[in-house]
Amino acid sequence: MLDSGSSFQSKSDLLKTVLQPLLEDFQYWFDKGRSLLEASRLDFLSAEQQADLLDRIRQAEQELAASQALFSATDGQAGVDTAVMVRWHRLVTECWQVGRQFRMEC
Repeated sequence: MLDSGSSFQSKSDLLKTVLQPLLEDFQYWFDKGRSLLEASRLDFLSAEQQADLLDRIRQAEQELAASQALFSATDGQAGVDTAVMVRWHRLVTECWQVGRQFRMEC
């Protein structure tokens, strides 16, 4: 809970301070994962696994873009459901693992 002396003037300010950078981070990592999967054939994944991961990243990017547009249109008044954020975080973690495996095999 924030006290009255907090630097945050409203819940909107708190959302902008916390959520906006988090959404940008998701965007960055989804872009990196998508770029890797589009540019390289990853031998440690089956073609189906690679296509599935790429499809899930593309879907998450669409959801993220919609969330960012809503967040912007409402001047930071709209948040993102926690379940969606957890799903995105798991996907980013999967992208990190695939990227690490790719770098180890290069």
